[in-house]
Amino acid sequence: MLTHLSIKQFAVVDSAELEFGPGMTVISGETGAGKSLLVDALGLICGLRADSGVVRHGADRAELAAGFALADAPSARAWLHENDLDEDDACQIRRVVRADGGSRAWINGRPATVGQLTELTGLLVEIHGQHEQQALLARSSQLSLLDAFGRTDAERSAVADAARRWSALLAEREALSAQGDVSDRIDWLEHQFAELEREELEPAALDQLATDHRRQAHAADLIAACDGALAQLSGDDLPSPVGIVEQIRGSLQRMREHEPRLDEVDGMLDAATIQLDEAQTLLDRIRSDLDIDPAAFQALDQRLGRLHDLARKHRVPPEHLLARRQEIATELDGLRGAGERLRALDAEIDAARGAWQKAADVLGARRREAAAALSAETTALIGELGMDAGRFEIAIDAIEEVRPDPQGAERVEFMVAANPGQPARPLRKVASGGELSRVSLAIEVAALGLDAVPTMVFDEVDSGIGGAVADIVGRKLRALGARRQVLCVTHLPQVAAQGHAHYRVSKAAAAGITQSEVRPLRAGEREDELARMLGGAELTREARAAARRLLADVE
Repeated sequence: MLTHLSIKQFAVVDSAELEFGPGMTVISGETGAGKSLLVDALGLICGLRADSGVVRHGADRAELAAGFALADAPSARAWLHENDLDEDDACQIRRVVRADGGSRAWINGRPATVGQLTELTGLLVEIHGQHEQQALLARSSQLSLLDAFGRTDAERSAVADAARRWSALLAEREALSAQGDVSDRIDWLEHQFAELEREELEPAALDQLATDHRRQAHAADLIAACDGALAQLSGDDLPSPVGIVEQIRGSLQRMREHEPRLDEVDGMLDAATIQLDEAQTLLDRIRSDLDIDPAAFQALDQRLGRLHDLARKHRVPPEHLLARRQEIATELDGLRGAGERLRALDAEIDAARGAWQKAADVLGARRREAAAALSAETTALIGELGMDAGRFEIAIDAIEEVRPDPQGAERVEFMVAANPGQPARPLRKVASGGELSRVSLAIEVAALGLDAVPTMVFDEVDSGIGGAVADIVGRKLRALGARRQVLCVTHLPQVAAQGHAHYRVSKAAAAGITQSEVRPLRAGEREDELARMLGGAELTREARAAARRLLADVE
């Protein structure tokens, strides 16, 4: 759960430190005092987009920080561990927004991205605001809410996968069909393949060709060099190196008894004699392999020229011609089998559509079950919220689509009948502001507890209601506080009285600058705040008495 929230230089808030405990915490204040700014600050900590407008005028940056205890958030603990950001059983999140609009974030003191903030806080905090009432009017949002209530993630995934499979097969068939008559393409590719097939293109063969070509190109020079070296080694004109080494060994032989280290020198000279003999033998073999052969050189030169011509033709280096030949072979196989593949695709597309239909039927059944349960729960709740004869229904309509839809085979519409004897009509067409608030709150309460998010924030979701209905809303939120940590920004005294803890936001001008202050209320101060909410700026005896009754009813 959320344990503390620190705000500095944020909008009209100079500095605020809030501590939170379990249960329901309410935040109240006069209109325009900035009580929703606390929710806005928490939203930025949760990864919402930041801009320079949130920085207090005259400051260079706004600083926001939140602390969470993780005993009731095992999913968040696991996420932190997987991302190497864990630290005991607590989590500290900090975000700084600069006056130029840039921002930075940290999780447990380590730099983090906005995406990481969003992922982590999605496991810690759920914010419900007035904008969600309008989102509830969109049919896409209604479908998402129904699927969340029915826990249809696995079924939706199966439908989406089947639809993607069908689409991929259809795209493949369309691509093959668009090729038309490919006989000319096949003839051209076969000619190119035959040209490449006549050449040895393996890396070893190319290396040997280059070596043989260089040898023939420099054959005369190689023969002359070998003959000269052999003449010197054999001693035809001058004493041979071997003979000179033997003479040296003989002259040192007589001195070895006077200097033992000469034995090592003699061994080296003996090894040199052996190396010279082996070098002469190898040189003689090389010389015997050398021959000036113009015809052989011409053949090698022509072969090398063909390879370079092919490389230019295919716009690749010679060493990539082998890969190019394989590409052509692969394309030929595909084109030759295009007819067979087209016939096979028809069957596969039909099978994929059948698989989608089967998955969509399973999803549709789960949605109908969820719709019946959510309709019943929401109808009961809106009755408690003052729409005694109200009725909430979820209409599920099959869609006639040629293409399998990743969303499934049906669309939903939230329907409401506000008065007895009236048919249910789409929520987006009939609900007034107050009715929409009640239906929205009823749906939210009915759908709560579907995940393990430990902290729930309600930002004036009780707008448009009052009186006895407000008292019921407050009791519902307090009951929810027994299972989750609840933070509620409210303007209704009946709701505020239900809180386990109470913060008041006030606004004043200091040195010509407007500032908002946030502070916790003690028991007597809570009574004053409820009296203000009931009676306005003047705290009358009647307002105080009504405030005491509200608090007494809670106890």
